[in-house]
Amino acid sequence: MDISLSEVKETMEWLSSISDDIGPGTTRLLYSPSWLQAQKELKSRFEALGMKCHFDAIGNLYGTLEGAEMPEKTIATGSHVDTVVRGGKLDGQLGIFGGYLAVKNLLETCGKPKKSLQIISMAEEEGSRFPYVFWGSKNIFGLAKKEDVVNLKDADGISFVEAMHKCGFDFNTEFKARKDIEAFVELHIEQGNFLEEENFTVGVVNSIVGQKRYNITLKGEANHAGTTLMRYRKDTVECMARIVTQSIDKAKAAGDPLVLTFGKVVPKPNTVNVVPGETLFTMDCRHTDADFLQTFTAGLESDMKEIAADMGIVIEIDNWMNESPVLMDKKVVDIIEGVCKEKQMNYKVMHSGAGHDSQIFAPRVPTGMIFVPSIKGISHNPAEDTKVEDLREGIKALTYTLHALAY
Repeated sequence: MDISLSEVKETMEWLSSISDDIGPGTTRLLYSPSWLQAQKELKSRFEALGMKCHFDAIGNLYGTLEGAEMPEKTIATGSHVDTVVRGGKLDGQLGIFGGYLAVKNLLETCGKPKKSLQIISMAEEEGSRFPYVFWGSKNIFGLAKKEDVVNLKDADGISFVEAMHKCGFDFNTEFKARKDIEAFVELHIEQGNFLEEENFTVGVVNSIVGQKRYNITLKGEANHAGTTLMRYRKDTVECMARIVTQSIDKAKAAGDPLVLTFGKVVPKPNTVNVVPGETLFTMDCRHTDADFLQTFTAGLESDMKEIAADMGIVIEIDNWMNESPVLMDKKVVDIIEGVCKEKQMNYKVMHSGAGHDSQIFAPRVPTGMIFVPSIKGISHNPAEDTKVEDLREGIKALTYTLHALAY
C-alpha cells in the first residue's frame, strides 16, 4: 500500500480548513455553513473516485464503491464530520479522510472490490451545537426520536429544525433498516496518551467503556464565615471534599481500567465570607465491565449518603447517564489484529475510554475500531495532533482491514 505522507497531510489540512471560525482550531457544528460545505466537498471527492454518493434525509453522506461480485454486501467505514467549538483537526474527520485515502489506494492497487465499500460521513456525534449526541449514527439505525430534538435551540436561539431545513434536510420519516452492512470499521485518534506513553503506533480496540454520570446536590446551611464556629457548620463544600477524597482513593485502589472524575463544582452562594449552604458537583465513572461499574458506583452512592448523614446534610443523587460498555465484534477485531501482525505493525489491543459512533453500530452490525496515538493525549483542542507517520500507519491498518473484508 503506497500512501504518501504528503497526501495524508494535504487531505487532513484540506478538510480541517473548512470551519465557521478563523482559527485557532476547527469549528464545524451540525447544520452550519461549514458543515454543509464539508459534506458537499467530500461528496465531490468521493465521486471523483467513481463512488456513487447520496445523502439520507438528515444529512449523513454515503459514498459507495459497488462490489464486482457481491454488491449487495457492504463493508463500511467512516466517522462524524462535525467538531466541537475550536476543536482539533482529527477527531471524527480522520475516520472520513482516512477512509477516503484507504479506498483510493485500494482502487489504485487492487481494482474494484468483490463486496461494496462504503464511506459514511456522519452528520453529528459531538452535541456541540444542540444538546443531543449521535444524531448521525442513531438515524442510520432508526434510534433518533423527533420529539427529542424538535424543541432544541442553539446558543443563538436558532432552532434545530430551522437549521436542518436551511441545509436542505428534514426528519427521517421513512426509515428502512439496513441489512447490507457486513462490517463497520472506524479509524479514530485515541484521545488519550496510552499509545504514546507505551510507544505503540496502532491501537486495535476491543471495547468501549461504559459510563455513568451524576449530578449530586448537597444542601446544608449558609452562614457567616466569621461568626459560625466550625462545630456548628453544615458546610456542603467540606462534605463534598470528604466524598471526593474517599471516592478517588477507592478508584485508585480499584486500578485500571476504572476512571473516576469530579469535573464540575458549583457552590452557593459562592462568595468568600459565607459558609456554602448548597453545592452541586458532577461525577463521571467509566469501566469496561458493566457489573463492576454498577457495583463500584453503588458503593460510592452508599458512601456519599453516609458521609452526608453524619454531617447533617441532605444529599440528592441524580444518575442521569448510564451507558453500558460496548464490545467490538471478535471476528472483526481478529481481522484487524491479523493484518497488523502480518504487516509487522507496532500495535496494541486496547479499550476505548471515550465514546464513539462505533458504540451505536456495534450492537447492530459487526464493528471494529482502529486508534492512532494522540500527542500528549490532547483532544477537543486546537493543539490536538498526531504524527503524520502515525496517521499513515493507522490509515494503512484500515486499508489492509478493508482489503481483508471486501476483497
